[in-house]
Amino acid sequence: MKLKLDENLDPRVAALFAAGGHDVATVRDEGLSGATDEKLYRVAISEERTLVTLDLDFSNPLRFPASLTPGIIVVRVQRPLLSLIESTVTWVLPRLKEGVVRGRLWIVEPGRVREYAAEEED
Repeated sequence: MKLKLDENLDPRVAALFAAGGHDVATVRDEGLSGATDEKLYRVAISEERTLVTLDLDFSNPLRFPASLTPGIIVVRVQRPLLSLIESTVTWVLPRLKEGVVRGRLWIVEPGRVREYAAEEED
């Protein structure tokens, strides 16, 4: 899977996704740090990459419809500690191979994925 990791995710998280067999591009590596959410959304779509972020703004289907994207994954943890993020990402990695992300919003929490499809966005 082709992923675009937002700048709010530590580079060590990118390494976890890469070790899981995913093609990972990061906002930092591409010089997009500080870009607006709208620009990041458009870039992810144009590059055919699923956006992975901690930014809850991307969970708003009226502002960022997942149906128009290769997918949006919002990692949601109680506190943005690297250890919590890493364990949540490690938990979700096998589920990425089993599930459908394209055109959907995944809210990934420790031990749980809430998935929203286009018909639920209307």
